[in-house]
Amino acid sequence: MARKRKHHHEEHVDESWLIPYADMLTLLLALFIVLFAVSSVDAEKYQQLMTVFNENFQGGSGILEHPNPSPLPDAKETQDEPTDVITQEKYDLMSLKQEIDQYITDQDLEGDLQTSISDDGLLLTILDNALFHSGSADVRADAVRLAGKVSELLASDPPRKIVVAGHTDDVPIHNANFRSNWDLSAQRALNFMKILIDSENLDPQNLSATGYGEYQPVASNDTDEGRSKNRRVEVLILPNYQFD
Repeated sequence: MARKRKHHHEEHVDESWLIPYADMLTLLLALFIVLFAVSSVDAEKYQQLMTVFNENFQGGSGILEHPNPSPLPDAKETQDEPTDVITQEKYDLMSLKQEIDQYITDQDLEGDLQTSISDDGLLLTILDNALFHSGSADVRADAVRLAGKVSELLASDPPRKIVVAGHTDDVPIHNANFRSNWDLSAQRALNFMKILIDSENLDPQNLSATGYGEYQPVASNDTDEGRSKNRRVEVLILPNYQFD
């Protein structure tokens, strides 16, 4: 009697997961290569990789299709250029300060005009007795020439922004023309700025005026000397680039 043969059915492991897994690995590899190419800032290599990936994954076109990227500027050039410009601006302001100082010396105006330079720009300080009569905001006739010369000195190419600020001491003022020191300081700054503009050396759109009254003193108001220093007009010439 013939024996029946037993048939053993082998179990097959489901390997369908390998396909998406392999696709995921391929995409990750593509991503890492793209990131590496971008970080290397090699425009030619980047474009070649994009072409290959588009052909393989998108049939020659798709989301990886980009125009040839412009090469990024060299990091050293990006850092050096603004540094050179700022250095030149500082040099130009310092040269302007020396020119104004020379004019002050030549005209024997050391007691009325002073200059200083900082990160804010070049500051020209004019004591009020060089420009105005006491309690008045009208620029004296003999001071108009001074304002014209200041305007000439401040002209530059490219032009700079200029802020004219008026300051007073803390002695109260209240008359038919001014209700407070704030009004007086603001009108003095405005009147001086108008003369700067009238000389046609400066563009009006680059100038502004403001008044601070007695609220930004540079000396004590307890003495005549201190009050005299506080009554002033300041002309701030702003740099074209912010200093660090």
